[in-house]
Amino acid sequence: MIRSLMDSNSNEAARPKISVIGAGLAGCEAALAASRCGVAVDLYEMKPEKYTPAHKSSLFAELVCSNSLRSDSLTNAVGLLKEEMRRLGSAVMKAADASRVPAGSALAVDRNLFSGAVTAAVRSDPRISVIEGEVTEVPPGITVIATGPLTSERFAAYIEKELGCSGLHFFDAAAPIVDGRTVDYGVAFYASRYGRGDADYLNCPMTKEQYDAFYSRLKSAKTAELHAFDSEAQKDLQVFEGCMPVEVMAERGYDTLRFGPLKPVGIADPRFPGKSFYAVVQLRREDAEGTMFNLVGFQTHLTFSEQKEVFRMIPGLENAEFLRYGVMHRNTYLDSPGLLDSDYSLKSRPEIYFAGQMTGVEGYVESAGSGLVAGLSAARAALGLPKVVFPPETMLGAMAHYVSHGLISGRFDPMNANFGIIAPLPSRVKGGKNAKYAAYAERSLAETGRLAAELGV
Repeated sequence: MIRSLMDSNSNEAARPKISVIGAGLAGCEAALAASRCGVAVDLYEMKPEKYTPAHKSSLFAELVCSNSLRSDSLTNAVGLLKEEMRRLGSAVMKAADASRVPAGSALAVDRNLFSGAVTAAVRSDPRISVIEGEVTEVPPGITVIATGPLTSERFAAYIEKELGCSGLHFFDAAAPIVDGRTVDYGVAFYASRYGRGDADYLNCPMTKEQYDAFYSRLKSAKTAELHAFDSEAQKDLQVFEGCMPVEVMAERGYDTLRFGPLKPVGIADPRFPGKSFYAVVQLRREDAEGTMFNLVGFQTHLTFSEQKEVFRMIPGLENAEFLRYGVMHRNTYLDSPGLLDSDYSLKSRPEIYFAGQMTGVEGYVESAGSGLVAGLSAARAALGLPKVVFPPETMLGAMAHYVSHGLISGRFDPMNANFGIIAPLPSRVKGGKNAKYAAYAERSLAETGRLAAELGV
């Protein structure tokens, strides 16, 4: 195994080394993966010297939008991705499993416990040296760039001009968080959709009249002015579908919210069996104690005063105290097909790797997964070992293939893990969609086991 071979080397000065820029989910995963292979890591992080507009904590792997890592089912693409990562020794998944909070069939975490666990793992690792301060150019040697969707302007300019990478910009939004002690539990009730899980979501039901009033007020609400992160980006504002502000959804039609985050189907109030609702707003726990809840699907760019007024129209939230209002911020990602190889290395300079949302993967788990692949790949390069390409039959490999090749349509957009990008099964599976997805999972995990043995992790 790689690790045992390197641990036997007593000459620390001769230990292979890589650099990782950025201590978000992707960067921390890359650094810890490389360390497990026996490679030393210089991990650069600009916090606490400098913060992006969306980050507030000095901890690593800070969760900005939601505290949910989404489904934990193997018949769900992101659930399968998480299991692949676990079997490859993912530090992020270890921290997530240790800090989970009730969320039905989803894996949600206490964000402070989660970030604290990742930070502790990094800072206690004897092979990882944390270097604080903003990076404006790539250091010599093998490097993983994982500076995230809010890469500083100076470093983004360096990536574009010096590394020849074209950068694109779009905006996404974070949902507000309310104090659970200020929710009216005479109106709100605990339940999970279709009874899955342990009634982990707090539900605020609406009648048609209440929904009409809320919808009308939301459509007229004032949005905040965009920060001048990038004048060109403001001219061509793009909002990723998976993180769309609630007010943008409302503009798309009266029923868009009712078929989206306010969908009432499958939600029953245990106090009133058989009662149906016109719309339901769901709140998800932010912490294990249930003192904080985020409004599911309520990413927004409304002004803070408008958020307070509009969201207090939701039944049960009339007197809610907002612990954090929703915010909107710039995301930066590469036009990766043609630029990156299937191991996330830069084709024109293969000693440089990218990881995280900059590559065009979308989501917490996907970002960490790309960091795992990039970290293992960079470590193998530092050790002088052959390149290992993750097979497209795995979700990790499918994401890497999407990033490096894109879709037939030619347009490249950020992409969550999904079964549409994984290599097709050799033959048709009978039994419906779940049987098909189960077959994907079985094949994928068999490939992951083979890969783990090959990598020695």
